[in-house]
This record gives sequence, structure tokens and C-alpha cells, in this order.
Amino acid sequence: MAGPLHLWRQARLVTLASPGGWGLVEDGALLVAGDRLHWVGRAGDWPAGLDIAAEHDLGGALVTPGLVDCHTHLVYGGQRALEFEARLNGATYADIARAGGGIRSTMAATRAASSDELFASAAQRAQAFMAEGVTTMEIKSGYGLSEADEARCLAVARRLGRELHLSVRTTSLGAHALPPEFEGRPDDYIAEVCRWLPGQKAAGLVDAVDAFCDSIGFSPAQTQRVFDTARGLGLPVKLHAEQLSDQGGAALAAAYGALSCDHLEHLSPQGVQALAAAGSVAVLLPGAYYFLRDTQLPPVAALRAAGVPLAVASDHNPGSSPCWSLLLMLNMACTLFRLTPEEALRGVTVNGARALGLLDRGRLAAGQRADFVAWDLSHPSELAYAFGRNPALRVVAGGVAR
Repeated sequence: MAGPLHLWRQARLVTLASPGGWGLVEDGALLVAGDRLHWVGRAGDWPAGLDIAAEHDLGGALVTPGLVDCHTHLVYGGQRALEFEARLNGATYADIARAGGGIRSTMAATRAASSDELFASAAQRAQAFMAEGVTTMEIKSGYGLSEADEARCLAVARRLGRELHLSVRTTSLGAHALPPEFEGRPDDYIAEVCRWLPGQKAAGLVDAVDAFCDSIGFSPAQTQRVFDTARGLGLPVKLHAEQLSDQGGAALAAAYGALSCDHLEHLSPQGVQALAAAGSVAVLLPGAYYFLRDTQLPPVAALRAAGVPLAVASDHNPGSSPCWSLLLMLNMACTLFRLTPEEALRGVTVNGARALGLLDRGRLAAGQRADFVAWDLSHPSELAYAFGRNPALRVVAGGVAR
């Protein structure tokens, strides 16, 4: 046992401890030692003879695991409101990207910003998510698109994890878009991305590697080169797959044992089966689907039937999901993609953590990380039901209230 025991009592627990069901525990309590849950159950049933150093009254609040946002692009410069207006006037996301907008415009703003400026803007965004109960967040690079700027963005993400009360996982996404200096030379750029990865790992900047495999991104063959490099470095992979077209990216990623494949609106039946066989998580991003006014739904029923774990994330980014609320994504996952409220909550807890390769969080059970949120709610389905309100009363991350 690491550290003195703290008792959190007078709680209605949503443990999610079993594969199905809410795992509700009325009149529940949590014993925390250091940053871990030591015991979870009904009040008074904890082991006898324990020396409890402090008690905390949760006032009968509903308590869930801390939320996990497993797909964000939080570090960037500028914004793209004018592109939003252009899309409303008829331009497509692909049109804007081909005209030099999209990711490239954010790249220019990101390169022009200082590291402190990038940190300040990203911290503001992170704190909005934290206020709604997010205790773990993945942050991708992908807006620097040069060796120095990609490393700088990853370093800012690491700094967020150090200076905010937030667990941060970093993902290298150099293969996000083609920078202008490599116009017409995508293979040469992929070679550069592969060259950067060993240095990023050696500097402790990266936990996983991602790529954008799509019609306006990179080909499966180019993605495979990035994944081969990641595998050689012992880094797990993830993939932006089948968002705008079916490139077979999900099956490719599954062949590499990908932690997750994300977006998936154009996922084929073969891709579904590949994810199921690999145990990869399907990360649904309803914010991007909504913001881009997409009409091609991801094959949720097929994924569910195949037993593929479903995660939900904000995809916070300036171009296709400028979303500052993971709770809103719960509602959108239900209303747009027809997830159940339980599936949506599991998507931002158990399965969100699994999409990051983290098995020590997302449930309320002994040995799990002591991340939990007290809510002003009577039932967990309310988290997905209402939107535009933050019902979080108290957030505990790593055993410490923030």
C-alpha cells in the first residue's frame, strides 16, 4: 500500500467493473492509497483493522471513473473560423485542403507561435476538458510538420502533463499532411517522418505513432513505412482511418496490432473483422462527423456485433472538431451514432483508456488509478442525456482532488 489511506464515502458508485452493466453500488465508498484505489464497495464493508488517515464526504453524489479523451490535437496555433464559413458556402473539407487551407494553414500558425504561446492556448483548452471530469488525455502532434516543430509540439504536450493536474499521453502524427516544402514529394516527406521518430523516442517525447491514411492524407504504402519504423522502435501505432474514403487503412493498422483506429465512417466489413481479430479499439469521433456535416455513418452495429470495443473522443482540433466538451460528445455519440448511454460512458472511460494502451484506469476497482468524478446527477444515463451543462462537482485525479 502506497501512502496513507483516504476514505471517500457517501457515494453512489458507477464502477463499470464488469464487461456489461453500470456496476452501480448504492451507499458506496472508495479507499485510496497514494494514486491507487485500494478498495471499492459498500460503505462499512471494507477490511477491518485499516488505519484511515482522512475521510471525505461526497454527499451522496453519483461517482464515475475519471473521463479519458483518447483522441485530441490540442497543441496548435491560430484558428480556422473562416474555413467554417467557406464550408457553409459550399466548399468541402477536401476542397479547402487542396487549396492550401486546412491543416497547412494551422501548420503556418503553429510554426509562427512560440512554445509558450502554444502552451498557453493548449492549457486553456485542456482546463475546459478537465473541468468536465477529464483526467487522462491523448495529445497528438501533426501541426508542426517539420522535425523541430513536431518535437516542439510534443514537448508542449509533455509540459501540459507536468504542469496541469492531468495525465497526458503523447502521439507523434508527423504523417498528418504534406507541408508545402515537400509539395509533390510525399514519399520524401514520409522518409523524413520516419527519420524523426528515433529522436522523438530518445527524447522521451512520444508514447505512440499515428498517421492520416486517406484520400487527402497518405497512402497505405506510405503509412506502412511509418508503422514499420514505429514497430522497430517498440512504439504502438494508431490510425486516422476511413474518414473520407475506404483506403483499407483499418485492416493495415490491425495487422500491426494497432491500439485503435479512429473515425471509421467508411469502414468496410473486412475492416470490421480485422479490428475484431486484432483487438483494436474503434474510436468514434462524432464532433468531426457533426461539424463536417457528414452523412456516412460509421458501421456501429457491425462493430458492436463483432465485439470491437467502442471508444468516444472529442477529436479537438481547429479544422473539423473545435469542440471543448467531452460530455457533449457523449450526447452526440448517442443521438448521431445510436450508442447507448452505457456504451457512450464506457467509450470515455474503459475503452477510451484501452485505446491508449492503458489498462489501469477507466473502472472503479481495487488497483486501478484513483481517478474519479462526483456528479450532480441521479443516474449515469444523464451524462449522455443532457447537454450544455457541466454537472461535475468534484474531480479526483491520481488520488488528489483538484
